[in-house]
Amino acid sequence: MKPISISVLTLVAAMLTAGCAPSVNEAQLDQFITAHVEEVKPIARQAALASWDAAGSGKAEDYDRQSELTLKIRQIYSDPERFAFLRAAKKTAQITDPILKRQLTVLHNGYLSNQIEPELLTKIVDLGVEIEKNFSVFRGTIDGEKVTDSRIKGILKTATNSAERKKAWLASKQVGPVVAADIIKLVNLRNQAAQKLGFENYHTMSLATGEQDVKELDIIFDELYKLTNLPYAQLKADLDKRLAANCSIGTRELMPWHYHDPFFQDTPLVYDVDLDAYYKDKDVKDLSIKFYAGIGLPVESIIAKSDLYERDGKNPHAFCTDIDKEGDVRILCNLKNNESWMETQLHELGHAVYDKFHDRQVPWLLRKPVHPFTTEAVAMFFGRLSRNPAWMQQMLDLTDAQHADIEKVSDRYARLKQLIFARWAMVMFSFEKQLYADPDQDLNALWWKTV
Repeated sequence: MKPISISVLTLVAAMLTAGCAPSVNEAQLDQFITAHVEEVKPIARQAALASWDAAGSGKAEDYDRQSELTLKIRQIYSDPERFAFLRAAKKTAQITDPILKRQLTVLHNGYLSNQIEPELLTKIVDLGVEIEKNFSVFRGTIDGEKVTDSRIKGILKTATNSAERKKAWLASKQVGPVVAADIIKLVNLRNQAAQKLGFENYHTMSLATGEQDVKELDIIFDELYKLTNLPYAQLKADLDKRLAANCSIGTRELMPWHYHDPFFQDTPLVYDVDLDAYYKDKDVKDLSIKFYAGIGLPVESIIAKSDLYERDGKNPHAFCTDIDKEGDVRILCNLKNNESWMETQLHELGHAVYDKFHDRQVPWLLRKPVHPFTTEAVAMFFGRLSRNPAWMQQMLDLTDAQHADIEKVSDRYARLKQLIFARWAMVMFSFEKQLYADPDQDLNALWWKTV
């Protein structure tokens, strides 16, 4: 491993040996940061490219490369002498420059969460990538035939036969037994690492190093639960009537497969206007390029390096990745010409322009969202345009009559989407929190109790 700086490490070693209170000045911290970035930056780019290649190919060798490079980065962050220097810098009153202080916080949190013994760190990285690979390349089957994620969602969105819907829903769950044992093993390994660092579990550590307060989040979600209970119950009662009528059953006969998404995470298209019909003969990729160009955020260079259409072995979902923090930003999608993928394309490009147009004068360590919720807010802001009547009219050349039809249902769809997402976020926060608190409990029972 390349040493950061002989002078810095010698200084820290001398301080610790002498038993005196370490003191770090701004010049020393700046020297540390410069050397750290010089070492990590090229490896981070290689790791991002390896992860990108693996998501697109599904090949074991690409995932092995991703695992190797991810471990290499985390090994740098696990260096105890470097962490000792950062701890000393955090304690001193000499660091007053706000940019230096922010970089120090980012580095300190990154190093803290990686103060893990080498063997355990290797197990955590390798198993995490293995789970990612198995989840990504898996395809469920219906009557012995492999089906894509888009096919499953298509059936859940349109089929009126309950037996057909059940088969599709069960196909979406077949990946569970493939990864379940490894996920529980990974949770235990992560908890083991976090507890050695003095945290209750990995979930608590992740929130702390992500600069979030567990108690504050609990208060927020408790309040959100209370505020959404009544409107959600009213809305879902109406939704259940519509879903039941669609399959010619009573509301008491509704099962998870009668919703339009395997997890009831997305908004069912149940109102009188079929939004998918407006996108059927359009190209959602071209629409997204046109829109972002129109608001002064050109995305052609992003699209040129992106991977937009489904194929065997490819990750079936969608994400955005910033390869180098210097402009190489890409999105992965599995596009179909429908409203859902229009939303996803706008959403992922929202992340992408957030990353693409960072101020390059900002230090490399800070060229990322201040927090995940900031970039997620931007992405959701753009994504919701796919159901906005004014946006649809302008982008799809709709008539005033078509605009009026969409306007009749757009507010209901927006409300439905916000409430479903709010409840889904509560489910995920609660389930993950309880998973890491006790990974050996009956997790299936916990899931159905939580959801």
